[in-house]
Amino acid sequence: MKKILMTGIAALALAATTATAQEVPKSPEVAETGKMVIANTLEYAPFEFIDENGQQVGANIELAAAVAKLMGAKLEVTRIPFPSMIPGLAADRFRIAWETFSATEERLKQVDFVMFLKSGLVVSTTPDKKASFTGDMPLCGKRIGVIGGTVSDFLVDKLVAECAAKGQPALDKKVFLEGKDVIQAALSDRIDGKMDDATASGYFEVTSKGQLVVLPGLYDEAPLGIAVKKGDTATATMLADGLNALIADGTYKTVMEKYGLGTAMIDKAFIVDSMDDIK
Repeated sequence: MKKILMTGIAALALAATTATAQEVPKSPEVAETGKMVIANTLEYAPFEFIDENGQQVGANIELAAAVAKLMGAKLEVTRIPFPSMIPGLAADRFRIAWETFSATEERLKQVDFVMFLKSGLVVSTTPDKKASFTGDMPLCGKRIGVIGGTVSDFLVDKLVAECAAKGQPALDKKVFLEGKDVIQAALSDRIDGKMDDATASGYFEVTSKGQLVVLPGLYDEAPLGIAVKKGDTATATMLADGLNALIADGTYKTVMEKYGLGTAMIDKAFIVDSMDDIK
């Protein structure tokens, strides 16, 4: 009976896997070649990079490989400089630029996007201070470090004004020249937290083994995604459906959290062919 039960469970698991694969429609190119070819820089950790063993790794590489596997296709990565990606798509040199693009009116004249994560700014602090960031305005009354001239620098100015306008304790902005200076200030208790890009902050949390931890909450949120040639609905649909299958089965979460990108996750991948589609 136990053997029969286990066989039945295995059959159900296989059926579920097969059904998931069948639900991801292959683009004509993938159907013909059996390969999913992506353009990628391989130069932007934690999304894509070459590790110490010479292997192609990163969140984008692992997610792309997982989508290809769902379709029974082989992933092939073509290394392309970032500025050449949209012109390359427009010229039909490749079909997929798997990077983390933001949508702009200018870009949308040549390409469409499949959004699969979100970008923004986050605050990191030492584990012992994490519980002290509470309430609707957790940064009021705190010493927050930023790199001068960055988006974080300007955003914290706005938050300083908001704390004052609402009668909250003052937010004390501290400006530093480089990212390493802000990190050292946080670790040495010269500031209570640092505001920086969510991806860089999450990756530091992972690689530093939690010396600084990312607080909940994303500021200046915007979606990021993969670029495909304008009007290439078959490729865009394949990628969106594949990513949503990974979201449903938990693979997406596992990969994102592995690289410290938990705060960048979204609930559903979606196609953008105009600025009206931005969610």
